[in-house]
Amino acid sequence: MRSFMLATVGGALAGVLLSTQLAGPLLAQEQDSKRSVYEQLDLFGDIFERIRAQYVEEVDEGDLIEAAINGMLTSLDPHSSFLSPEDASDMRVQTRGEFGGLGIEVTQENGFVKVVSPIDGTPADEAGIEAGDFITHVDGEPVLGMTLDEAVDLMRGPVGSDIIITVVREGDTEPFDVTITRDTIKLTAVRTRTEGDAVILRVTTFNDQTYPNLESGLQEAVAELGGIDNVSGFVLDLRNNPGGLLTQAIRVSDAFLNAGEIVSTRGRDLADSDRYNAAEGDLAEGKPIVVLINGGSASASEIVAGALQDHHRAVVVGTKSFGKGSVQTVMPLRGDGAMRLTTARYYTPSGRSIQALGVAPDIIVEQPRRDPDAEADEAEDQRPSRTEADLRGSLSNTDVSDDELRQLEEDEARARATAELREEDYQLAYAIDILNGLSVLSNAD
Repeated sequence: MRSFMLATVGGALAGVLLSTQLAGPLLAQEQDSKRSVYEQLDLFGDIFERIRAQYVEEVDEGDLIEAAINGMLTSLDPHSSFLSPEDASDMRVQTRGEFGGLGIEVTQENGFVKVVSPIDGTPADEAGIEAGDFITHVDGEPVLGMTLDEAVDLMRGPVGSDIIITVVREGDTEPFDVTITRDTIKLTAVRTRTEGDAVILRVTTFNDQTYPNLESGLQEAVAELGGIDNVSGFVLDLRNNPGGLLTQAIRVSDAFLNAGEIVSTRGRDLADSDRYNAAEGDLAEGKPIVVLINGGSASASEIVAGALQDHHRAVVVGTKSFGKGSVQTVMPLRGDGAMRLTTARYYTPSGRSIQALGVAPDIIVEQPRRDPDAEADEAEDQRPSRTEADLRGSLSNTDVSDDELRQLEEDEARARATAELREEDYQLAYAIDILNGLSVLSNAD
């Protein structure tokens, strides 16, 4: 017993001595670290003064400070940046759904500007800009070496003015120029339509109007089809949706979930972590859902796709999403400017981080590129086909009632409409086919 006690006391004493011996060096390291930071700040002050006094041309001191702050932020990751008072004001306008520009969401990769996605119905979309395109020059000026904000500023200009951007696209051997006319971008957050018995919800962005647009559009489409019992299901089209407000992504996910986690965010400290759960209520009332994504689906789009996929509430169709799994917080600064800082990563309900990985679809469906020559050849080969009913003297079918015949004709017309849609939008047609299959299975149960 005595030996045990002594050993214990001895261990405690050794621990005290060890702590005392370590405290000195640790304190010295902390003081050295602080001294190093102050020395670096002094160095920054020296450089600032020398530039201000000796640069070949007179410089604006405010611009120098802003450039230094922005350089510090952009060195962290592609999504952190300084927002001047003008840029901060523009960002607030964008979240309300109307702003001036080309209509593209961009990021930076290998020094070049990369298109995350064009926004539906905008000048960039109409000019044929695609997700994944690299912009190498703006009006002949190379963007290599510029910060993302500098490149974006270069693309801004008066509404109605033209801009020429040079694009490098995967699959094309040579860069090519695209002329785009700047315009006021008015975002319709959600466009709703029906295809046969299916309701198509095309979500283009996540701004303040997204959930209200989604709810009202869905209800109108259901009413148009004569009620939820006549709806085969819903296609939530998130292709080329670059994201937006986290709060709206949560509301859209919640619209189709009755319970469970939607997304969690984890910062550097555990205290900065949050978890968001769904409340009871499903706008789709349990009907099948297919979510469409592609390489232009980013951020908030990936939150929605990941949540519905993890809860097995939807089948995700298309191609792998962009892979932006980080959360940016916009912090107001003195002088009406702001700082956009990456403060957390987000995780899907199963605990997946999709940062740099993206959401993998349950069913991979590529969107075929149109080949004008092939279309011309196909049109030449199309000839009316002959069937049994076209043969002279063929027997008529008297076993089908008028109601059955009418139903057959309606089914054929619906199938023909879907076939025509494949020519226009193969991925969407595929999604509707899956929806119809899911509807048949649920009706069989």
